[in-house]
Amino acid sequence: MASTSAETTSSSSLAASTATPPERRGIPGAQFVEDVQTFLNQLGLDVNPALAFLQERLQQYRLVEMKLLAQQRDLQAKIPDIEKCLDVVATLQAKKVAGEALIADFEVSEGIYSRACVENSDSVCLWLGANVMLEYSCEEATALLQKNLENAKASLEVLIADLQFLRDQVTITQVTVARVYNWDVHQRRIRQAVAAASKDS
Repeated sequence: MASTSAETTSSSSLAASTATPPERRGIPGAQFVEDVQTFLNQLGLDVNPALAFLQERLQQYRLVEMKLLAQQRDLQAKIPDIEKCLDVVATLQAKKVAGEALIADFEVSEGIYSRACVENSDSVCLWLGANVMLEYSCEEATALLQKNLENAKASLEVLIADLQFLRDQVTITQVTVARVYNWDVHQRRIRQAVAAASKDS
């Protein structure tokens, strides 16, 4: 077993001393433990500090998961909005080509709507965020929205892959916690059996 001084080793030095798989976009990889004794020797710790280290790593994973899930929700809400904007711009262009006016209802204030007739619209105004709105031609607006849609979908795919990787690391770490705990229970039973046998003899 390790000395008391080794038990107070910080988590950062623990992470450095433990061989782990490559990280993904800042998410540290978790080591699958084949042999608990070898794992503890690599950490240079007794069971309890090693379990504390693993629990701390699990907490870090959960914090990252919360952040990624929030980003995923934002993107999943953003993509339909961009698609609706693209549909509106396409409708405006189609009405202009057909020489027809676009009849639209818009909200003046909460629960109060008015009807507008849009004729020969050559441009649209897009919200860019932070209370900023810019006017674009329909062609420029379509190009910008399409680019934003592609970027949002690509970001969502990366986020989903990050979440899957993260969940794999959580599972591996939880299995490691269980293996270390069970190994410790087994070792305690062996020591008790040896102590009882020596006492009887």
